[in-house]
Amino acid sequence: MSERPQVKPATEGWKQKLGEDGKPLLQFADVKKSLPATHWADMSVDERVEAVKALGLPAFRAKQISTHYFTHYTSDPADMTDLPATGREELVTKLLPPLLTELRRLQTDKGDTIKFLWKLHDGALVESVLMRYPGRITLCVSSQAGCGMNCPFCATGQAGLTRNMSAAEIVDQVVAANRAIARGELLGSKRKPGEDPERVTNIVFMGMGEPLANYNAVIRTLHNIVDANPDGLGISARSVTVSTVGLVNGVEKLMEEGINCTLAISLHTPDDELRDSLVPINNRFPVREILAAADAYEKKTGRRYSIEYALIRDINDQAWRADLLGRMLKNRAAHVNLIPLNPTPGSKWTASRREDEAEFVRVLESYGVPVTVRDTRGREIDGACGQLAASESAAQA
Repeated sequence: MSERPQVKPATEGWKQKLGEDGKPLLQFADVKKSLPATHWADMSVDERVEAVKALGLPAFRAKQISTHYFTHYTSDPADMTDLPATGREELVTKLLPPLLTELRRLQTDKGDTIKFLWKLHDGALVESVLMRYPGRITLCVSSQAGCGMNCPFCATGQAGLTRNMSAAEIVDQVVAANRAIARGELLGSKRKPGEDPERVTNIVFMGMGEPLANYNAVIRTLHNIVDANPDGLGISARSVTVSTVGLVNGVEKLMEEGINCTLAISLHTPDDELRDSLVPINNRFPVREILAAADAYEKKTGRRYSIEYALIRDINDQAWRADLLGRMLKNRAAHVNLIPLNPTPGSKWTASRREDEAEFVRVLESYGVPVTVRDTRGREIDGACGQLAASESAAQA
């Protein structure tokens, strides 16, 4: 059987931004710096105590406010009857200013998947996706408005970077999702009477943006997620995944934080030649360096990492690439998630043929590498991997 031709990655329907060196442009600096007012979730536990004391209130009020926000998922002064009635509304408005305005939601897959379109205070748009699976509820959160990593197959990358999100804007996606669950808006519940109320159990930083390019806000968010109630949401770090296209310096910093969440590397091809164009950050951090950083993270934290690999027909799905990937990973504590490509508007790129996908899996398994083909949950509402674009047209539809 002859080898299939190699299709070169090339943008269609949009023009990729290039730097002075002719390579895809990477954006790390905010194009529009307009963060919202400081919110409770932007502060550390100690800073929250100081904030209420600065307003003339006793320190114990900090725990009460945290309980309302992180445990009861409310920012409504009317719900906070344990706070003094006089000045309560002004206090809550100052410490818990509104962050996200829901413009639209789409629901599919028998009601067990919801995509939210959020408008931020400055008009920037972001999306998050809430998904029910057997035994867990997962939320995919955005960490930037847009993305500066310029990957040509990703809808978010086509838009470029608008700005970083604040920690509170990120965590408020989780709080809003928990409110929706509590109201019964995520369908498919099989909870029995007497069981604890449902909430988000797993969080993946796989929405819009490169999390490690917004490092400080993401770290504050991780503390908000894993800190026990009432200081945080009390979600196990083992149930939180931070995905990166391969910012090696960010991975090295993350391993020293002591949070020990799961790391996911968006690799998409094992060879530098293709990855330089498919995932442009590879021009700065090649595959060898990325895998070395992931190995160091695993050794430091004891957490196996995952390799995210979008299978794209005739571009990165050849058996020889599966063989190269298998040889690279066979002695590593890594798990491969194969993702059938989710098409983006104007692109002829599409998912691999079923037989090519099956052969890719077979080759990896022959090296003893654990591999899963990911569920394409939310594809029909443009809520699956690589499809989040947060467009004005979607808001008006």
